[in-house]
Amino acid sequence: MYAILFTVLAVFMGLFALFIRMKAMKKPANTRKIIIPPIAMSTGFLMFLYDPARITALQFLEAFAVGLLFSILLIKTSKFEIRDENIYMKRSKVFAFILLGLLALRVVFKLTLGHHIQVEELAGMFFVLAFGMILPWRVAMLVKFKRVEKEFKRTQTANTGDWQLQSENPTP
Repeated sequence: MYAILFTVLAVFMGLFALFIRMKAMKKPANTRKIIIPPIAMSTGFLMFLYDPARITALQFLEAFAVGLLFSILLIKTSKFEIRDENIYMKRSKVFAFILLGLLALRVVFKLTLGHHIQVEELAGMFFVLAFGMILPWRVAMLVKFKRVEKEFKRTQTANTGDWQLQSENPTP
């Protein structure tokens, strides 16, 4: 009974996260919006102070490695573009499907492993998996964002410089 309830809740939470992610793409990106999620999420490591939620080093490494693999899909589909004098995350047609696929895999893993691993340990492993996915994705996003920001500033400076030169030396 609890497995079904928690699975349904996980699906709703995943869909809510997808909705928030898609809505955030409509607003300009900035460094703070990129780095806050993994920093805020890192407080979740406090769950490991609760004895039943502790996992072994091997479980940690396995979950983190799976998260790293999943992050590759997110990294590949996350791109930025300059629009309306701001930097936005570029909409990707496959991004929503990737997030839904990751949610489906999470549910399958939970239903499969839930019979073999205690609920608290499984929660800890899924947290590490999610953190292992979000951390490299956000680091890669930050690197891509900084590249686009640098290019944006360079083009702004070049355009401003051209305008100043033209206004200082008007041609007849």
